Amino acid sequence: MLRICSKTLVGMVRPFHLVKPVSVTLVPGRNLTQQKGLLSQPVPPLQQTCELYLSYMEPILEEDELKQTKKLVEEFRKAGGVGERLQRSLEMKARNTENWFTEDFVRTGFLAARKPLAGVSNSAGLFPQIDYSDKKEKIRYAAKHIASAMELKTMIDNDTLPAEYIKGTPLCMKQFEYLFSSCRIPGATVDTMEFYAQKHITVVHNGQFFVMEAYNSDGSPLTVDQLCVQLERICNSSLQTNMEPVGILTTQRRDSWSKTYNNLIKDETNKESVLAIQSSIFTVCLDGAMPSESNEMYRISAHRQILHGGGSQWYSGNRWFDKGLQIIIGEDGTCGANFSCTVADGVVHSSICAKLITDIKKPEVQMRSPMEPLPVPQKLHFNLTPEIKKDIEEAKQHMDALADDLDLSFTGFDHFGKNFIKAHKMRPNAFVQLALKLAYYRMYQQICPSLEYVSLRAFKLGRISMMNTNSPASAAFVKAFDDSKIQNPEKVNLLEKALESHAWHTDMAFRGQDVSCHLYGLRLQAEEENIPMPKIFTDSSLLKVFDCKLGTSYVLRFAGVSPCYGPDEPEKYEVLYSIMDNRIDFTVSALKSYYTDKEKNAAHLARVVEDVLLDMRTLLEQTTTS
Repeated sequence: MLRICSKTLVGMVRPFHLVKPVSVTLVPGRNLTQQKGLLSQPVPPLQQTCELYLSYMEPILEEDELKQTKKLVEEFRKAGGVGERLQRSLEMKARNTENWFTEDFVRTGFLAARKPLAGVSNSAGLFPQIDYSDKKEKIRYAAKHIASAMELKTMIDNDTLPAEYIKGTPLCMKQFEYLFSSCRIPGATVDTMEFYAQKHITVVHNGQFFVMEAYNSDGSPLTVDQLCVQLERICNSSLQTNMEPVGILTTQRRDSWSKTYNNLIKDETNKESVLAIQSSIFTVCLDGAMPSESNEMYRISAHRQILHGGGSQWYSGNRWFDKGLQIIIGEDGTCGANFSCTVADGVVHSSICAKLITDIKKPEVQMRSPMEPLPVPQKLHFNLTPEIKKDIEEAKQHMDALADDLDLSFTGFDHFGKNFIKAHKMRPNAFVQLALKLAYYRMYQQICPSLEYVSLRAFKLGRISMMNTNSPASAAFVKAFDDSKIQNPEKVNLLEKALESHAWHTDMAFRGQDVSCHLYGLRLQAEEENIPMPKIFTDSSLLKVFDCKLGTSYVLRFAGVSPCYGPDEPEKYEVLYSIMDNRIDFTVSALKSYYTDKEKNAAHLARVVEDVLLDMRTLLEQTTTS
């Protein structure tokens, strides 16, 4: 998602990645037709943003730093000053574009980022494990997922995809469209997104890619039976396991992959093969089995497989991470989907995963397949020079280092859930947010710059808002909680004020009044107009406030799908959590190489969060009793 920092104010963090969920209603109809009625994303008032920005500064900065920052803010927002000039320009841009924020957000936050996609930018959804009786059942399971995805593609093409609404407000549905028939193309300094109209999918097995036509001559998608025939043909034509895994090249940093990419497509055969992969509707990855793990370790191993392939010795080369959507089917029943966050956010990823899982559980309707013979899937060939082979070996080493560095932890907190929190008339999401902030404070003895991702799909082409959760009210609660001099009733009072503040900021973010997005737009406007950069954006205090150390997302567990993504910054924890009636599940990811203190790993943060939640429960129970 987007992270604003003092260096550029456009250092982006991936929006998965998953955003604050609310109850979504599906309404049958023409979803792209209702797009016309969507509101445009507003530009917040300048004075409002400046006031909120200063309030975020208070818990983080020392007194002298805050005093200096206030001077810079006053200079920026004074009547007739540079702030008002940039505000007018941004408002004009908003009037003349569909969304003043999204295009720049995608360009600077994703396409210009040089970080790898595997395990860093792309997100993953792990499906419930399947117990196949034999290999034919695995193939049929894959075929049913393909048929489900093609049904979704058909609804998008025919404009019959059910539109989503929140509390009567229609949501933008374009992100569903962008995940299909899309591919990110590497560039030296900035990538591009390409969208295609071809009628095939790609299937990769044992590192070998095949083109498989997805439609019959009459335009109907292949039936499940037809897909089974084609997938068997592919598996039987790719039994060798010693092939060069060309797909591993897509795990590299984008600048490295760009250089290799340009060398690769100099050969005409390679160019045709790469284009066939890029232009496919989506990619299906048929994996083998991973090593047997205990129940406790299986989830970590499975998430790694879906997130980045597990490393070069496993299935990281059995991927093309530039694709918008990859459906992954493992031989041992480990299945899931890998998504590009460049074109779509986590709530959309989750919706697609939910459809794939829900459809697989439906009774299979026998459809008569056309009698015409199916074209044999075409294997894609690559002519690899010694230089390309060297690049493949380097990509393997890089991928293995990346895979080894990723630290994952999964915790099921079963002491209480939303029922207990609501019984005390408190908001479950805000309650957990404060628990996370308190946990970080206990670990590091400092208020943590943290963000919560909030969806902006109520606006045309809306993506996500990065809601800063560092309000003075939340900081006051966190600092007071472990202070023995403060009585419990006062602590509960501070908790209630912090929860109210969180609700207010959440509502502001949903209404497009987010501070970080606005400041980001104003800074880019200064760059576009080629004026001296206002000092508010070069102030060292900016980094302290927006250099996110804790990225958080409240995720709904659709159909048993378990989402996951890795941290996109080395000094950062990513926390996904799901709040059920009587339990709370946490997924924490971080990078091992960051820890100076090895004990402060992902699992340790999860344990501290558990302790904090129990202490918060005790506080409420004791105060209620007294």
